[in-house]
Amino acid sequence: MTVLAWMARCRPAAATSMGWLVFQLGLFLLPSSALLAGLLLLTALVLGSCQRQQPFWRDPWNWPLLIAALLMLVGCVQAYSGGRAWVGLGNWLPFFWAFWGFQPYLVSDEARRRCALWLVAGTLPVVITGLGQLWWGWQGPWQLFGGLIVWFMAPGGEPTGRLSGLFDYANIAGAWLALVWPFCLAALLQPALSRFQRSMALGVAIAVVAALVLTDSRNAWGGLMLAIPFVFGPARWPWLLPLMVLALLPVTLAALPGSPSGLQQWARTFVPEGIWARLNDMRYIQDRELMSTRMSQWGVALQFIDSRPWLGWGAAAFSVLYPLRTGQWHGHAHNLPLELAVSHGIPVALLVVGTVLALLITVLRRGVLTGGVLISRGLSSTVFDRAWWTASLILVVMHATDMPFFDSRLNIAGWILLAGLRCIILPQQALQHARLGLDDDVG
Repeated sequence: MTVLAWMARCRPAAATSMGWLVFQLGLFLLPSSALLAGLLLLTALVLGSCQRQQPFWRDPWNWPLLIAALLMLVGCVQAYSGGRAWVGLGNWLPFFWAFWGFQPYLVSDEARRRCALWLVAGTLPVVITGLGQLWWGWQGPWQLFGGLIVWFMAPGGEPTGRLSGLFDYANIAGAWLALVWPFCLAALLQPALSRFQRSMALGVAIAVVAALVLTDSRNAWGGLMLAIPFVFGPARWPWLLPLMVLALLPVTLAALPGSPSGLQQWARTFVPEGIWARLNDMRYIQDRELMSTRMSQWGVALQFIDSRPWLGWGAAAFSVLYPLRTGQWHGHAHNLPLELAVSHGIPVALLVVGTVLALLITVLRRGVLTGGVLISRGLSSTVFDRAWWTASLILVVMHATDMPFFDSRLNIAGWILLAGLRCIILPQQALQHARLGLDDDVG
């Protein structure tokens, strides 16, 4: 079997052969190069959009995004941030389109499984380079195609001592690794794997976990733990959850201020200092007064929102306003709903965030974790669909305390995940039509 023939497998009938090919290649290259992946995925997006027989506005799930886009455009006319507001639309408007245009490639569970595995495979260069920069001092810039592709790799990580790999900062690398971790776990839990395949899946999972821990990102660590019960599924919770509690108890005792001293010292004999000191901020206590806290940023953001609640200040306005108010620079509010409300107003924040949360809740109610309604529709609630939902949840939770979507690779991946969630809840009639390459906008 040729490579092209192998890559043509699992193609949804709603997708063209060329579109399916470039979509897979784009997913594989996404962690390594936003430029190359972006060009491939843009091609797939155009081809996927041309296959849709109904326009964007016929799907009710797109209506909130369409209204949000119109409000964003109106807000740019009087934006405090000036030209930055128009440039900032690039973080949103193309991805509203992508949410719709990528769906032909994700309409079946087989296609979503393959796409998930491509993301895992593409993550291996991030893991390898990250370990290389920490353990062997690898550093960039590395260039390809005459400087068209440049990787700036800091020796020892960025910040020093924290794994960043092909990403600009450890927290962003941690966010990406936390996103793909559910898929690594799903690959390991697949039934009917050969011994070699399961060994390979186990090796990749261990490598990703090691890299994730070395990012020293608390958000990523939280994503690591959050994924386990959801990917395994409720059927395994009776024995899984007690084990997780037992595993986390020493960590909690070691890190939690006010724990009984005897128990705390006992716990710290088992838990590495790098973990408990990071969790309770003891590692950087000498720098804490010089750092602006999340609470401070959120409080100031609420003041900005109160001043312009309807259309906001314009994209990137927080980075301009915050130094004027506090004398310290921060590029964003470290919370997606607040950032959206500051930039584009409360209505836009409610429309975008509400759509994402509604997708998560709807898929959950359709039985993605338990099989419920999905099985009654003649579909299977596969381990990869559980992983898909979990990866989406992890990315959403991370945006409560950080803004990883400002990295284009994570932004693209996030909207692909949301497009997959939309496909999971397609009505049976629409799903049948989509597999035949017909109208998939019914319902």
